[in-house]
Amino acid sequence: MGEPVGMLKVIVVQGKRLVIRDFKSSDPYVIVKLGNQTAKTKVINSCLNPVWNEELSFSLMDPVGVLYLPLFELCQLKSSFDPRDLISFSSVIVKEVFDKDRFKADDKMGHAHLSLQPIVSAARLRQILGVSSGETTLRKVIPDPDNCLVRESCVSCINGEVVQDVWLRLCGVESGEIQLQIKLMDPPAAP
Repeated sequence: MGEPVGMLKVIVVQGKRLVIRDFKSSDPYVIVKLGNQTAKTKVINSCLNPVWNEELSFSLMDPVGVLYLPLFELCQLKSSFDPRDLISFSSVIVKEVFDKDRFKADDKMGHAHLSLQPIVSAARLRQILGVSSGETTLRKVIPDPDNCLVRESCVSCINGEVVQDVWLRLCGVESGEIQLQIKLMDPPAAP
C-alpha cells in the first residue's frame, strides 16, 4: 500500500433517461468500488430519473486506485469489458448501474468510467499554489473517446476542497447519464 492521497468522497447525485429493465420502469442503484473498498446507494423504486444525493467515502492511496461503480439496470462500458483489466489503469473510475429485482438476478443498466488523475493532480496544484479560500478553477477535462464525459468538467477548489462535477454517459445501453460530484479531501496530518 502506498502513501495516503486523501479521502475520496463520491456523491452519486442523480440519473437521467435510464433504460427500462422491468415492465415499465426500473429500480436502479449504484455500486462503487475502489480497490477492496465497496459502497452502494439505496434502491430508487420505479424510476428512470432517480435522485440519490448519496455520499460514498473511500480512502485514496498513491498510486491512485481503481474506483469501480456497477449500476444495475443502467449501463455497460464495452462488450469486452472485464474489471480485472483495470488493474493496469490505476486512475480510472468505472461505474455500473443495476436494476433491483426480487425474484431473479439484478439487471445491469450500463457503466461509465472517469479518470481520477485530473482531480489528484489538481489537488497537488492547489497545495503548490496555496489556494485555500474562495473558488478557483484548477483544471478542465474535456470529453474524448477515453472517457464517458457528456460535457466538459471543471476541477475546482471551493473553500479549500478540491471538487469535480461530472455527467457521465452510460455505455452499452440505449440511453442514460449519471451525475457525480467527486471531492478529494486532504489526508489527516500525521501526529
